[in-house]
Amino acid sequence: MACSQSAQEGQIPVSCELCETNRPIKWKCLDCDLLLCNHCKEKVHLKVKTAKDHRIIDLKEIGLYKEELHFANIPCQEHAGQITCLYCKTCDALVCPTCVSKVHKKHDLTEIQEGYDIKIDKLRKGQSKIQRNRKDIVSIQERLNQLLSSENSKYNQVHQNILKHEKYVKKEVEMYFKKLRDELDERYNTVSDSIKSDLNAVSIFLKQADTKTNEVQESIKITNTSKFFTEVSNLEKYIDIQLPLARSSNLSTPNFVPGQITQFNIGVLELDENPSHEPHRNLEINKLYQTELDVVSHVCSSIDQSLWITSVKLGLVQKVKPEGTKLKILSRYKTEVYSMAVSQSNNLLISTGESRLKQISGQTGSITDSVYNVSPFLPTAVHITYDNKVLVGCVKQVTRVVVLMNQNGDHEKVYEHDQHKNPMLTYPTSITSTRNGNIHVVDRESKGVHKVVVLGHGTDIINIYTGHAEINQDFHGIKIKPFIPGDIVTTPRDNVILADINTHTLHILNNAGLLMTYYKTTDMNIISPWSLAFSLSGQLYIGCGISEDSENKYAKIYEMTISRCLIFHITFKFER
Repeated sequence: MACSQSAQEGQIPVSCELCETNRPIKWKCLDCDLLLCNHCKEKVHLKVKTAKDHRIIDLKEIGLYKEELHFANIPCQEHAGQITCLYCKTCDALVCPTCVSKVHKKHDLTEIQEGYDIKIDKLRKGQSKIQRNRKDIVSIQERLNQLLSSENSKYNQVHQNILKHEKYVKKEVEMYFKKLRDELDERYNTVSDSIKSDLNAVSIFLKQADTKTNEVQESIKITNTSKFFTEVSNLEKYIDIQLPLARSSNLSTPNFVPGQITQFNIGVLELDENPSHEPHRNLEINKLYQTELDVVSHVCSSIDQSLWITSVKLGLVQKVKPEGTKLKILSRYKTEVYSMAVSQSNNLLISTGESRLKQISGQTGSITDSVYNVSPFLPTAVHITYDNKVLVGCVKQVTRVVVLMNQNGDHEKVYEHDQHKNPMLTYPTSITSTRNGNIHVVDRESKGVHKVVVLGHGTDIINIYTGHAEINQDFHGIKIKPFIPGDIVTTPRDNVILADINTHTLHILNNAGLLMTYYKTTDMNIISPWSLAFSLSGQLYIGCGISEDSENKYAKIYEMTISRCLIFHITFKFER
């Protein structure tokens, strides 16, 4: 093989292997494995008795030649001394006559050549698929390299932005502290000057008092009676001393109250709303279920793939199991329900208007009192965190709080006032939490005004979301379509979805409560999205209400899939 290749490429002179002359070689006999010149091919090689059946090819075709396979005399792997005669398609094996008679008699048999052709066809198709896949892989590799390059550039830019803003913040902080010092100096000087002025006035009054005292003392020493009465009479007219009025008594040097440094006065890393390489999220309907409720006020997904649904108006709780496109009712309970959540032990916690939450067992279905008691408050919203703690929104007369409890029902934290001692909430109606510890509360204010309050680790409010101008049509500060969120839920990727009943919209927020994007559910004929829940497999359930002009008397539940690229962009944002 080395000789033939060398001869073909013309790197080393090779002579004919029969005549060994300098005649140029042109041929190769595959059976003899000899390189031949034209003379030996025609005059010498043919003298070999079996040469007429030999395969002789042009040297130029050596690289292109594929040696033919011989399908005769192939030993059977099962029966010694037997030769295979057929190919069994059923068993994908070569078989001999004995194989056929014992095992493969009724199988799909064909000639070995055809079996070979079938295999070759599969290999070629497989090779084509591999080549197509390889092209796709190369394309993905190129996109990832471009993405890496883009991310590197973006990282450098964001890093520079942070450094630049850090310098800006330091400068602004230094200027602000200088302003505080200057203001302190100014106020101190004002107070000091006022006090000094008062001290001067007091000194004058003291001198007057000393003078009067001396005059009185001198009058007491007078021995001449006539003179005594005359002097004392004059002295009595002016003996009173006017007390000085201190103008500085209401002035004081101000105290310094340190403020909190939060992410919103420094800056935050936030997800890009529309990165160039990230496709838009897709919201697709998988299934539609018809309920027997007037509105699906709440929906929760259980570990056993069943659903808990409620109607506040009907005072009804149902456990249902999706079967095909129908909901099989497993159990139902007549009870007041203001909120509910499924624990990791698959029990349903419900707020029934009492201070202690009720619990429905996921195994027996029995209703009992839970360990979660928020007395003297009444619970209005219930949520189970990812680490199986319980958040309860509560009300009591004018007091509104969120209580965090552990699995034993112990109160670990109460959210009531912010760092300025102002109430955080007005009336919490729904709660969710994200893995970074933020708590998102749907809060209803007076006159139907709603907002989402994002609570941080301490007593600070991270953000307040009140809807979006494009969705709620903000006109000169007046929302023509008010922001009325019914329910709020955390996605598997730690974002937050809230259902805007009034505008038939799903608002998608990041874990800091900033709007990322939104869906108009009316684009998919989903009206009045009311309640939300995620299954363990990541499917989104949307429980709906009924529009006024609807002919359908019963509400629907939609099972949705939200698809999105796994790649997230992070940008640096700051407020000045």
